Amino acid sequence: MGEFVHVYYAYILSSDSKRLYIGVTSKLEKRVRPHEEEFFPNCFTARYNIKRLVYYERFGHINAAIAREKQLKRRSRIKKVQLIIRTKPDWRDLSEDWGKPTEPFSGELRPPTTF
Repeated sequence: MGEFVHVYYAYILSSDSKRLYIGVTSKLEKRVRPHEEEFFPNCFTARYNIKRLVYYERFGHINAAIAREKQLKRRSRIKKVQLIIRTKPDWRDLSEDWGKPTEPFSGELRPPTTF
């Protein structure tokens, strides 16, 4: 039988005003949704309207994910912002398309469109 693979994430959420929240989870989508839906009305993320997933990293071991979360939390704000900008300069919510239907693969590879 195949071995079950665990996946863990260190992630950063942001508000529109760029206030940041850093966390770790084994179920990224399940963890992000409550923030988007303000399920926890009295917590830090709800108080500052922190809903957008702007960065995440995937790990195979929980200890590695926790170590990365701690490392990110210790970084200066400017280094956190630089990390986000390097991967997503537009700060687009990485979870905004989750659950939406996608077009089936046509078999043709096209270069990305630029705006």
